[in-house]
Amino acid sequence: MSQLQAILKYQEIDTKLYKLERELASSEERKEYVKVKKFLETAPEKLDAMEVKANALKTEAAELIKKYEKMEETLQEFEHLDELVTDGADIAFYKKSAQSIAEQLKKLKVDLAALVNSIKTTDSEFQKLKKQVLVAQKQYADAAEKYKAVKASKDAEKKEIEKELAALSKEVPEELMGIYQTKRKERIFPIVGEVAGNRCPFCSMEPPLAARSKLSGGGRIECDNCHRIIFGN
Repeated sequence: MSQLQAILKYQEIDTKLYKLERELASSEERKEYVKVKKFLETAPEKLDAMEVKANALKTEAAELIKKYEKMEETLQEFEHLDELVTDGADIAFYKKSAQSIAEQLKKLKVDLAALVNSIKTTDSEFQKLKKQVLVAQKQYADAAEKYKAVKASKDAEKKEIEKELAALSKEVPEELMGIYQTKRKERIFPIVGEVAGNRCPFCSMEPPLAARSKLSGGGRIECDNCHRIIFGN
């Protein structure tokens, strides 16, 4: 059996395994399992991000408290304003200070409203995520069990195909099998074919003249376009 015949026979049987794998990959059970699994894997990162945001809000709140305390100290200076004016203090200075404090208080009020809104939003997001995690944890066990059952239902068929492939692989040169398996992992399928005229049998691209010369006598090349293996005839 020639290299081409051996690898084509192997690929013919491997097509059954490939279809079985695609069937499992596209099953609703796997889709649900992967979706829930991915959510649970990313949830800790989201929770960490919320913790960072909460710490930032805590720092912002501390800064606003400091500003308030500072303004409170300044306001204490106005407790004896009448006496200060009587003693000849410049009322214009205190009037200007009062206006400044009023503006600061106005800004502080706006900042506090924004901070309260951010805290409420963050807390709401956290509570929502926490509930989603609890639901997903329950769903994960169920989804994993259903996907496991689907795989088990195909297990006998899969083992039979793999057994046949193991026997056929002995007929294929080790180097060629290595190339085949590498392409297989890259999700290229089918992988091997015989040249059709002067063109790739898969994408119909015509290889360069230098590459085509290597096909004579049953040689092989890799298609520059689709990266499949082309054998000469």
